[in-house]
This record gives sequence, C-alpha cells and structure tokens, in this order.
Amino acid sequence: MAKIMIVEDDFFIREELTNIFLKAGYKVMCITSFKNTVQEIIHASPDLVLLDLNLPGVTGFDICRSLKANGVGAILVLTSRDQLKDELHALELGADDFLTKPCNRDRLLARVQNLLRRFETRKHILDGNGFLLDQNTYALYVNDISIILSENEGKILEALLKHSPEVVSKEELFQTLWGTLEYIDENALQVNLARLRKTLRQVNLDWRIETVRGIGYRLKEGEV
Repeated sequence: MAKIMIVEDDFFIREELTNIFLKAGYKVMCITSFKNTVQEIIHASPDLVLLDLNLPGVTGFDICRSLKANGVGAILVLTSRDQLKDELHALELGADDFLTKPCNRDRLLARVQNLLRRFETRKHILDGNGFLLDQNTYALYVNDISIILSENEGKILEALLKHSPEVVSKEELFQTLWGTLEYIDENALQVNLARLRKTLRQVNLDWRIETVRGIGYRLKEGEV
C-alpha cells in the first residue's frame, strides 16, 4: 500500500484529499504543523508528497527544494496558484508534476498513479544533485560514468546523502560502518573517508565532502 503525505494547511481541503486517497486504497499521512515540515516528511518516508505552495512559515518551493536535495520523491504540487511562472519554478526545483486547484478527482488520482509507477523502480536511487547512488549495489552514476563503491565507501556516501545538508557526526558514521562506538580507532574512519574521496576524485566530486572540524562531515551542495 503506497503512502501519500499531504502537505496542505487548509483543513477542509486536507480532509477532502484524505478521503479521496483513503477510498482509493492509499495510506494517508498529513502535515498539520509547519515548523519542521521537511524533517517530518523525510522521517515518514512517503512514496509520494502532495504539496501545496502557499504554506505558513515556509513556502512549498523551499520544501520542494529541500526534499529533492534529500532524495525524496515523487512530488506532486497541488496549488491554487495558476501562473505559468509558478509551475515552471516548481518543476525547476524538482517537482515531478503540477496541478491547480480545484482539481478533478479522477485526474488527480491518475496523476498520482502515474507518478507512483514511475518511481517504483527508483526507490533505491538517491539523487546527489550531480550524481546518483544506488543504495542496493552502491553503484555511483555520474553522467555516462558508473563506479562501484566499496561497501564502506557506499555506506558513508549514503549517510551523507540522506542527512544533507546537515552534518553527520563521527559517532553516527561509526555506527553506520561498524555498529558500535566502542573500540573504534578514529583513524579507521579517516582511512575510509580518504578512500571515498579518492574514488570521487575520479569524477571530480571529492570536493563535495566537507570536513566540519571537531564534529563530523557533510555533503556540500552540487552546482546546478
């Protein structure tokens, strides 16, 4: 059962959308507080985000940009804003489809079904804005080049991607690589990071890993 996250501040519209998707057989989750919207969505890991643009505190454009930077998809923008410039801007930021309110129920469901089919085979792919990482095989794709990372290289890059643009602490990486904080020599982490940077240097991506002194590491944003 696919999970749909509704990001809509209007109570009545949110209830109407919830009923539509529940009757269509989807699992539905809703954002009702807009203080940590992006983090809530990432934590819920929905299959599709239905996103309004006019939201309190933060715009749907900002949310769309952040979600795509964190590899969250698919995103269908559903908004009362019907200007072409708004649609183009949303699509430039990574939205996968755009519909205006009010929207015919059958058209909405058809667009949702289409997006879910498109993304079904891409759930294990993380988008690094300049490269793709396959979470199953740790294959790194940059344009027409592919490189198979070692397990530890893949785990580090996966962790940095999932937390980007936030910092991943050394302790979190210890847990990711070895499942413990005990008896781990920090030099072992440095060795693995050096190997990953060397691999990324082959495709001019080593600069994307930034050291945050005394804390950990983060993935710098790529050039669009």
